[in-house]
Amino acid sequence: MKILLLGECSNLHSTLADGLKALGHDVTVASDGSKWMDNHRDINTERSSYDLFSSIKYLVTVHNTFRSFKDYDIVQINNPLFLDLKIKRNLNFYRYLKKYNAKIFLGAFGTDYFWEKSCFEGRMFRYSDYFIGELPTSPFATNILKKEWLGTQKQEVNIEIAESCNGIIACLYEYYKSYEPYYNDKLAYIPLPINTSLLKYKQKGINEEKLKFFIGIQKDRSEFKGTDIMYKALLNIHDKYPKNTSINKVESIPLNQYVKMMSESDILLDQIYSYTPAMNGLIAMAQGLILVGGGEPEMYELLHEKQKFPIINVFPTEEDIYNKLETLITNKNAIPNLSSDSRFFVEKYHDYIKVAQQYIDFWNSK
Repeated sequence: MKILLLGECSNLHSTLADGLKALGHDVTVASDGSKWMDNHRDINTERSSYDLFSSIKYLVTVHNTFRSFKDYDIVQINNPLFLDLKIKRNLNFYRYLKKYNAKIFLGAFGTDYFWEKSCFEGRMFRYSDYFIGELPTSPFATNILKKEWLGTQKQEVNIEIAESCNGIIACLYEYYKSYEPYYNDKLAYIPLPINTSLLKYKQKGINEEKLKFFIGIQKDRSEFKGTDIMYKALLNIHDKYPKNTSINKVESIPLNQYVKMMSESDILLDQIYSYTPAMNGLIAMAQGLILVGGGEPEMYELLHEKQKFPIINVFPTEEDIYNKLETLITNKNAIPNLSSDSRFFVEKYHDYIKVAQQYIDFWNSK
């Protein structure tokens, strides 16, 4: 099949493309590379600036690029905002894609109207990026981000795309549950793809005096993603166990550099507001690191996994994170098995070729 993957989300489309190509399909990835992450793409849609001249130039470039986006068997967009343009312009380009291609699919891969609706109005989850129980995680999350999607043009466009596309694919448990009440008949949960052949596995916890903790921080999203809470707990643990721990903190670096630095650690702290591990967490697990982050029972149930639960699941409070980290330090003998189980988990559910076949099966079914 001839496939266009438009937009990016932390290397999802790039890795999926590799899996689809391995299965013999003709795949084009057009994206901004998740900006500073610099994910691989065939066509670059990154916007360099927002001044008037640059904006006109970008719009002309996008128009010219889209002339070739015709006659694909499958087009998949990563989000209603798949281009760095106002939402109405995104809608116009979506309508063009729908008109000139056989099938078009929406990825539920990140923040959108249905995800925010489930958090703010439905309170579907025990915790999220926005709330822990009834308490807001931060003024930024509850006041600023809420205004982006709820009761706005973005809401209208998201609904139109969800209604008119051929199908919707969610990459996390939370996104799946957000769309399920409205589009269950055209919705699928497909795990994130990981190319394990590129990630060397090393069993952790073997003859190591210190546990090496790794935490990545996005400078402008630390509070929103909860890394501020994780880092405080980690510093407190290090203060108590200075001879048993070391910390490697990095900020907003390209993915390839991030992966290389992470591989030298034993434990990754990531995504405490999520029920499900994201790309960075899965990449770490594939390398044998222990993931401290999102791994709720609901996620395992969605995968039908009943035996191995390698993720150190945490409730998003400094106290719970501290306690889970301390348990790892005082029970180092459990780390080798957790390390091997982590790699096994990724190979079983997230292998990029297996995941690519799940996409093909779903696309063909619609």
